[in-house]
Amino acid sequence: MRQTSTLRRYGSVREVLLDEDLAGLGDAYVNFIYSLAVSRRSKRPTGAKVNNRVLAEAVRRSGLRRLLPHRVDRHARGDAAEALMVFAWLSDLVGFEECVEKLAETEDATEAFAGLLHVILKRLGEAK
Repeated sequence: MRQTSTLRRYGSVREVLLDEDLAGLGDAYVNFIYSLAVSRRSKRPTGAKVNNRVLAEAVRRSGLRRLLPHRVDRHARGDAAEALMVFAWLSDLVGFEECVEKLAETEDATEAFAGLLHVILKRLGEAK
């Protein structure tokens, strides 16, 4: 997997999931791609913020939860999802347009994010 100069080297997917700096960038990235997806569905510009509950549930549904430490709260699960999504984009595992399209497929945000996370896990060889 190619890593841009923006990324440090990670020894495992768990390291990616727990990187707070990556999660910070991921927060902006996830809100942006989600806003574009909502805008496409509604056919008008929309700024949307993804609720941490949505991301935490998407982590569970996608199978990503098993890669996290046992005692992590909802906020940490949301951060892990954001870190993984921006990592996947920066590493060319998933394209920007592909992310927006995947999120625009359904109005159920949890289902959309779970699907996107599953695609990323599959490409990382971590899907079950």
